[in-house]
Amino acid sequence: MTLSPATTPVPAAHIRIENLTFDYGGKRPAVDRLSFDIAKGEFIGLLGPSGCGKSTTLRMFAGLLAPTSGQISIGGQDIVSRPPWERNLGLVFQSYALFPHMTVAQNVAFGLRLRKVGKEETAARVAEALRAVRLDSFGQRRPSELSGGQQQRVAIARAIVIEPEILLLDEPLSNLDARLRDEMRFEIRDIQTRTGITTLFVTHDQQEALTMCDRIAVMNAGQLEQIGTPTEVYDHAATPFVANFIGRANAIEATLDRAAQTTGAPILRHHGQSLPQPRAQDLPPGSGTAVSVMLRPHVVRLSPPAGGLTARVLRRVFVGSIIEVELELLSGSRLVAELRPGGPEAALAEVGSEVGLDWRPEDMRIFAA
Repeated sequence: MTLSPATTPVPAAHIRIENLTFDYGGKRPAVDRLSFDIAKGEFIGLLGPSGCGKSTTLRMFAGLLAPTSGQISIGGQDIVSRPPWERNLGLVFQSYALFPHMTVAQNVAFGLRLRKVGKEETAARVAEALRAVRLDSFGQRRPSELSGGQQQRVAIARAIVIEPEILLLDEPLSNLDARLRDEMRFEIRDIQTRTGITTLFVTHDQQEALTMCDRIAVMNAGQLEQIGTPTEVYDHAATPFVANFIGRANAIEATLDRAAQTTGAPILRHHGQSLPQPRAQDLPPGSGTAVSVMLRPHVVRLSPPAGGLTARVLRRVFVGSIIEVELELLSGSRLVAELRPGGPEAALAEVGSEVGLDWRPEDMRIFAA
């Protein structure tokens, strides 16, 4: 697989993952030659569907699994041979893993006790960690007296109180309800920004990754599909998988004439109808003529039919800030447009009506079929 490199410059690596592989003995490795760098203080998300290898990667990083091959380096030092307790990592689990018989302060102090830190220093560091997660006055409560979001913050405080070099977050929001998840996204990012800890965050939720991370490493079937900023992976997907997995995307199968006789410019056609002309730099490499055109719903523009690409409106649904319109092309292919309520395009989108379709060339992602 040829990866499209991120366009945003990446500072010097604090963490380097090189050809990291883990094989459970199945038909393919759970993690297959994974390689990327993380800068100091970055918040990196490992994003992908269940079974893509993101949690296995985190467990190898934490020392809970030994890689089949490859390296993990921190500050230029390979840590693969080190046991977990010598890696200076903070780990926050999906299940919080708080001790129910201990107070909040005792839970947070647990790692310091294991490191035989003195009582006065322990008390000071626990107080500082609880302030960082805004639980200053909760030290004497038990976990059972806290909400889910508060318990998650205690787990984070316990991880950062040991002053780790790296913070590992293993789907920390998956057990929270929708409202708490929204709140905790910003809480966790705020804590990470204030502490400056380099963070590796595992999630299957694209909204979490898009709203929390500096960069996102999108994984599929054990391999890295793309790594880049949220804007890069959303607007400039490197593969069809990324385009479909991150957000919503329409796919239109088309044929590509790289140098049409009449214009000398590349032309895309879908069942005889011409699509908006692509930019030459966006065409996939190779000489194949079968391509897939990927479009985000919000870039599709509606107009009165005027002899170009047309579609019939099958359905329109008001969903608050947008109107979702399902459209059927003459070929029978369907796509979705997202329109602003009250706008001129929304007025055209009456069920059963015919509309013209258009979009900007730079809004197309074109992949070899």
